[in-house]
Amino acid sequence: MLDLDSDYRSFIRKLKQHINVDLSQYKETQMKRRLTMLKNKRGYENFQEYLKDILIHPELKDEFLDRMTINVSEFWRNPNRWSLLEKKYIPELLTQKEQLVCWSAGCSTGEEAYTLSMILAEQTQSSRYKIIASDLDAGVLKKAKEGKYDERSLRELPDKYFKYIKKEQSLYKISSQLQENIFFEKKNLLSDPFEKRFDLIICRNVLIYFTNEAKHLLYQKFSDALKPGGILFVGSTEQIFSPKDYQLETEDMFFYRKITK
Repeated sequence: MLDLDSDYRSFIRKLKQHINVDLSQYKETQMKRRLTMLKNKRGYENFQEYLKDILIHPELKDEFLDRMTINVSEFWRNPNRWSLLEKKYIPELLTQKEQLVCWSAGCSTGEEAYTLSMILAEQTQSSRYKIIASDLDAGVLKKAKEGKYDERSLRELPDKYFKYIKKEQSLYKISSQLQENIFFEKKNLLSDPFEKRFDLIICRNVLIYFTNEAKHLLYQKFSDALKPGGILFVGSTEQIFSPKDYQLETEDMFFYRKITK
C-alpha cells in the first residue's frame, strides 16, 4: 500500500498524463491539504481510487478543478488599484491604440472581466476594445457567462457603475452591453500557448498558488504576450521583484509595463 506522500505524487503524475493538469507547479502543502479534504469528503481511501473516478465522472472532475483553482473574486477588489487603472492606464492606452485587446487571465466567475468592461464602457465606444477572459475551470466559466452575482460581490463597486447591472430577485445581472465585448474561453496557463497581441493583461490572486518555478514561467509568458508598452496588472501579494528579467519595468505597485525595444 502506498503511503500518503507516494500516493499523492503518483496522483500528480497520472493527472498530468490524463488531463494535462500539472499539480507539481502548485505549492504542495496547500494543494495536498485542500485535495485530501476533498478526497476524504467523497469517501475515497486513497488518491488512486479518487483519480479513477475523476477520469470517468465529469461532475467529479469539475468539482476537483473547482477546488484546485480556488475561485474567490469580487468586483473592484482592492479599490485603489482599480482606480489607478481607471484613471491613469486605461486613458493612456486609449490615446495610443485604435483598439485595446485585454486579457483577464484566471478570470474565475467573471467579476474582474466585467469590472474592466465597465471601466472601458465609460471611457470609449464598444468597437474600441475586446476582452478575453480565461480560466481552467469550465464550471466557473459557465457562471461567468451567466453574469449573475449576489450583493456581497458588489460591495466595493462604485455607485456610477451600477447602471450596468439590473437586479433580478435576489441576484444582480450584468447588462448585455458589457457581455458583448467579453469572450470567455478555457485555458491552462501553465501548458497552453498565449497569443501575443495584448495591450493589457490582468492576472490577480492566481500566481500565489504556484511554485517559484511556475511563477517564473508565467511572468515570461505574460511578458511575451504583451505588445511593447503594454501593461501587466497583478495581485496585491504578487509583486515581481526582478521585472527586468522578464523585459518588464515597474510602473506602480502591481503594475508593470512591457519594455519598448
